[in-house]
Amino acid sequence: MNWNRSHLLRSCLESLCRQKGVRFDVILVDNGSTDNSLEMVETEFQRPGRLAITVIRNAVNLGFCAANNQGFAATEAEFVALLNNDAEAEAEWLASLLAAFEGRPDIGMAASKILVWEDPSKIDKAGHLIYPDGQNRGRGSGETDRGQYDQVEEVIWPDGCAAMYRREMIRKVGGFDEDFFAYADDAELGLRARIAGWSCLYMPRAVVRHHRGATLGVRSRRRLELIERNRVLLAVKLFPWSLLWLNVMYYGMRVIAGLWAAVRRRGEIGKHRGGAAKVEAMLALLSGDLQAMRLLPRMWRKRRELESIRKLTPSETRELILRFRISLKELTEQAI
Repeated sequence: MNWNRSHLLRSCLESLCRQKGVRFDVILVDNGSTDNSLEMVETEFQRPGRLAITVIRNAVNLGFCAANNQGFAATEAEFVALLNNDAEAEAEWLASLLAAFEGRPDIGMAASKILVWEDPSKIDKAGHLIYPDGQNRGRGSGETDRGQYDQVEEVIWPDGCAAMYRREMIRKVGGFDEDFFAYADDAELGLRARIAGWSCLYMPRAVVRHHRGATLGVRSRRRLELIERNRVLLAVKLFPWSLLWLNVMYYGMRVIAGLWAAVRRRGEIGKHRGGAAKVEAMLALLSGDLQAMRLLPRMWRKRRELESIRKLTPSETRELILRFRISLKELTEQAI
């Protein structure tokens, strides 16, 4: 999926040109770019010897979810990989992700090892973790890469920036929930797929480098609003009642811990320098909560519809979430 940033898109596509050991086609969904992205693709890549690219042109920005659903619908391939325009894949990326599915019909998703583009010694995400209020965070986010995530292992779901999905899974559970627009969309799809009985493997040799927050900016108010809004929507739609009724308590604990971290200039909010910037960030979170309230009736309906694909019981779902739980300290004090 692409929205402007033609210089990032060029590097992303160049990285796909270097993929080894697997045959593939590229579907580029452009979300109403106003720069020269599509002209660049046509002149530099849509020619013999380069990539076989199918371009889907949207007149406006439909968001991450709708655009990737268009990509899912445009191919009948058994496996579909997602790569954001702000990510660059190493040469074994696709082949390594594909290996996750070999002999494992239960695997519906494969996760990449995502490093920070500006400093590839730092981990952006190695799979995901989740807090019991619905907030999710990349596993290992901000850590120095010392090989601590260099083993193939189960994770709760992949980051949508660089992931692979089994076509059969998407057909059975559906694609991204377009009410989410962007952010936490991969968490919602991933947890929904887990509830439907699918698993996810993390493949450490599937390495990409990611320009973190390139779409809206790491400290964008709109980004904070969407993250907070979608946290609430995810919990209401997918969490078992045993966790959902405790959501306000967990949220309150996270806010208090986040404020304490911000005072000490730690964590994401701590990076907003100055009192006014911190207040603006907190107002963005409140705005996200208010926006979520308007979508609650739709989430309740979707919650009921989930029963048609459910394989995990509510208690098993709770156990899954708590097994991949991120600690409050790590969630509120770590930042890249």
